[in-house]
Amino acid sequence: MLSKTAEYALRTVASLAADADHAESADTLSVQTKVPRRYLHKVLQDLVRAELVRSRSGPGGGYTLARSADDITILDVVNAVAPLERIRHCPLGLPSHTQLCPLHKELDQAYAATEAAFSRVTIGQILRSESRIIPLCDVV
Repeated sequence: MLSKTAEYALRTVASLAADADHAESADTLSVQTKVPRRYLHKVLQDLVRAELVRSRSGPGGGYTLARSADDITILDVVNAVAPLERIRHCPLGLPSHTQLCPLHKELDQAYAATEAAFSRVTIGQILRSESRIIPLCDVV
């Protein structure tokens, strides 16, 4: 259901949140998250544009979260890079479908439920999980 870009963005934000006290280089993030360096650059640009991540150049520079991990939801991250597209009108453009047909209505309700679920969970909550596995990224 999630695009590869959204998955990469979630890994990146989780990695930054796990060590929020210092900036991470794109190279380090690429290794930790298993996101190809070139693709990571695009993901980071989108996250910076959405004001979820800050970028600082020069010595000691890198990427950090722009807000607390407790203030960033899964939905915030997904919407920054590949928003879930709700079905507002007939995707086929059928003139007789002045409202959603039963199929598209069900699909849209599933998207709405996904949005609601993603909006209830913060990156901070994920990182405080009882699991010993670091969410969405590898240990270096």
